[in-house]
Amino acid sequence: MHMNINRRTFLTGASVALAAPAIVVGIRPARAATTLTLGHGAAPGNPLTVAAAKFAELVGQKTEGRVTINVAGAETLGSDSAMLTSLRTGALDFTANSQGATSAIVPELAALGLPFLFADTAAAMRVLAGPVGEDLNKRFEAVGVVPLDWWDNGIRHLTNFKRKVTTPDEVKGLKVRTPADPMTIDIFQSLGASTEQIAFGELYIALQQGVVDGQENPLANIESSKLFEVNRFISLTAHKWESTPFLMSKIAEARLGADLEAVRAAAKEAGDLQRKLSLEKSAQVLEAFKKNSAVDVTEVDRSAFVKATTVVAENWKQKPFGDFVKQIEAAARG
Repeated sequence: MHMNINRRTFLTGASVALAAPAIVVGIRPARAATTLTLGHGAAPGNPLTVAAAKFAELVGQKTEGRVTINVAGAETLGSDSAMLTSLRTGALDFTANSQGATSAIVPELAALGLPFLFADTAAAMRVLAGPVGEDLNKRFEAVGVVPLDWWDNGIRHLTNFKRKVTTPDEVKGLKVRTPADPMTIDIFQSLGASTEQIAFGELYIALQQGVVDGQENPLANIESSKLFEVNRFISLTAHKWESTPFLMSKIAEARLGADLEAVRAAAKEAGDLQRKLSLEKSAQVLEAFKKNSAVDVTEVDRSAFVKATTVVAENWKQKPFGDFVKQIEAAARG
């Protein structure tokens, strides 16, 4: 069982909890119910939204009703960055968050988005199942966050409303919205674009009003948020893969007690569903876009894009965590 909540009820509940005086209870039920909140930024119909609802359902089943998950999507509880802050303070219990925002607390995470590193999600999951994933888990634990699974944000592509893009030279001069992700910013600046960081919930209007010329996202996000309505040129750049870290706060972990393993299992099962739906959705959306006369879908000169972005990986190897960048690259190509 789960229920959807909005930002007002979430914040009101948190305020009441903080303001309430401590009450000492002498007798505590052995099976006291626990209610926790999951926040994410995806639109209705997105594979992430479907999987979040499934996670809540599975938790209820696996804990025999002892744990209830309230789900708040579509940035109801704020931006990805705001939800991460709430997660670390314990005001939020779970978030299916963006790789870019999450790299602000674990900078090494952004290295998963090295240009053209992963051909597909399966390749990325193989790497995350090994030492790279173990290393990232430790880095998250150090900042009070528990990774439960790596959900899929897909292979990302460029869209814009100005012109067809098939080569790196045609990216030059475009103003491209990117998430607050240092890797994505570096990729598009290496291609000669200028970049703007705009919250995903504000992106449609920003494109509609010409604040930016284009953006980059997986096909599922482009479809579910209707970005193709204001960006008719879709270039299949496939410039990077990106995860959706599914995270739990350490405070929520402590509250779960014996139900922790059931919650972990639910996250993995919901993650399997999310990755499956994401793959299926991407194929469906691509087919629909190709049939849509109002949309222009273009293959790009992949080798030219790979060559133009080679400098990004070399620059990231010079960072303080350059050895970790090399580790990811070797694992992906090993």
